[in-house]
Amino acid sequence: MSAHIHSHIQHAPPPLTEDEKAAARWEDDGGPAPQFPSARHEDQWLRISAALTGRLPQLADHHDVLVTCKPGTRSGAPAAFFQVTAELELDANLFAPLDPATIDPARPGDEERYPAVWGAVVHEAAHAAHSAWTTPPELRGTAVDTAAEILEESRAERAHLQRRPADRSYLRSAVGALVMPGFTTQTPCDPWQAATAAGLLLARRDTGVLDPDEVEPLEHVLTGVLGIDTLSTLAKIWQAVHTTADTDQPGMIEHARAWCQALGTDPYEPAPSSGETAAANGRSGALSEAVGEVIVSVTAHETQAARAEQQARAAAAERARVKAEQAAQQRQSARTAEKVFTPGARPHDPRGGTVGRSPVIGTRPPGAGEKSAAGRLARALRAAAHRERTATVTASAAPPGRLNMRAALAREAQKAAGATPTARPWRHTRHHHNPDPPLRVGIAVDVSASMKEAEGPIASAAWILAKAAALTDPDSRAATVAYDHALTAITAPGRTPGHVTQFRANGRGHSLAEATDALTSGLELTRPGTARLLVVASDGIYGRTDRARAAARIAALRKAGCAVLWLAFRPGACPISGATFLELTDPAQAAAVIGNAATAALTDTRT
Repeated sequence: MSAHIHSHIQHAPPPLTEDEKAAARWEDDGGPAPQFPSARHEDQWLRISAALTGRLPQLADHHDVLVTCKPGTRSGAPAAFFQVTAELELDANLFAPLDPATIDPARPGDEERYPAVWGAVVHEAAHAAHSAWTTPPELRGTAVDTAAEILEESRAERAHLQRRPADRSYLRSAVGALVMPGFTTQTPCDPWQAATAAGLLLARRDTGVLDPDEVEPLEHVLTGVLGIDTLSTLAKIWQAVHTTADTDQPGMIEHARAWCQALGTDPYEPAPSSGETAAANGRSGALSEAVGEVIVSVTAHETQAARAEQQARAAAAERARVKAEQAAQQRQSARTAEKVFTPGARPHDPRGGTVGRSPVIGTRPPGAGEKSAAGRLARALRAAAHRERTATVTASAAPPGRLNMRAALAREAQKAAGATPTARPWRHTRHHHNPDPPLRVGIAVDVSASMKEAEGPIASAAWILAKAAALTDPDSRAATVAYDHALTAITAPGRTPGHVTQFRANGRGHSLAEATDALTSGLELTRPGTARLLVVASDGIYGRTDRARAAARIAALRKAGCAVLWLAFRPGACPISGATFLELTDPAQAAAVIGNAATAALTDTRT
């Protein structure tokens, strides 16, 4: 390759440096141990080298390649592969600014922290897997040798991507590290150097590593230097190289020879170097600037893609977290419902505290007004759950139905023209009855001390609601839970209350969230296919934590399509947001009002 472009694939390692010779002598005869600048991290780089060696087989499908990672490389390139010794060297400085102690290539996924470095490893792995040909000894150091190495860069990557297309993003991230160091402000913008940039970057566009818009500015500069015909000829050469077999040495040498001839360079003489033409024109640095634009564009696109992928992963993780939380919540709700609704169960404290006496103090027969109110409310609930008929309109060429004159004229015109009539002038409307869904009503009544004055209305409202739900449909179900700090089942799901249950409101705390959980699980209030309603009878005077937890449950029910009705029995109530609020004093006399509120709540969440 030209003097300023480092080769990433070499036949054999370069001669040992003086430091390496000193290290070898020390190992042989126990002489003074050489001091290297990287001594502080030497153990870490050895560990990283071993980890990279362990990961390489999955990239190159070779198990005999040894990776060496330390500051600086013998080849001078940021990374290189030596064919004869099957060695891959990597400049540890590429990992900057990461602390070597935090780098763990043995852990899959760690490479996401240093995509450009991993891209360099992938690139060299591509050489290890696919660069199976070598330049004949008599041609090494010539222009044809340099041209072949230029062409091999994109050919090896294309072959690699056919095996591992997911590595494209890493190869893109590494383009700057692999290509940019070879172009400086002193690099002349002569035909050979321009062709080198084309072979390293435009050829990567044709392999799919780079996007056309990313190399467009560079292509414009190279067209000005090489001319459209020469650049087109070079493109045909590298495109032919991309289909050349890994072991086709004669084919690669022939393509390299054609490359030299297209540029007017003697293929058997050394390739033109930067120094020979640095002063040949006044455009020194223009090529470096154009290459830099490509690198900046690719880096920006990769950064944007990485950010989008990170956001997508974060969103997926959040969805998984929410799903896991919902599953855990459902399991907890089921356990709560089991403990609350088990026949003969005592009051259940969801927080594990001591439970006192049940708030239930007895039962009484329902009054005539309450029975009448339950009947009226049942009719209102049935109407709220009603589904209108749906209409389906079909077109036909013959009756029955209503005649559409425009379609009829179109049909006659088609007949007159000798065409097959396709217009259908008759329209028939068919109405379909949609069965009303069964009703699910969960009733949560507050029996804390602040509800003392509403004991009677609470008991009456709870019975009216439960009885009305049972009257709407044989498949409808209702359940009632009284709550303070503990939960007490009044009626289990599916059981119709025959008597009005009376309560003593003298409890402490407000476990509305857990009461909602029990009713949600026991009645399947989040499951579509039924008309669902949660009724809360409370003044809403809760502590901040209890209120927030209950609000979360109500919001989840609303999102799932369950209506929420909040009944208050005195002024100054503080209902939770999201519930349809109704203030009343005599439920038996306000059945119509409850029915209207329940209808509005169910209609608002109808699914």
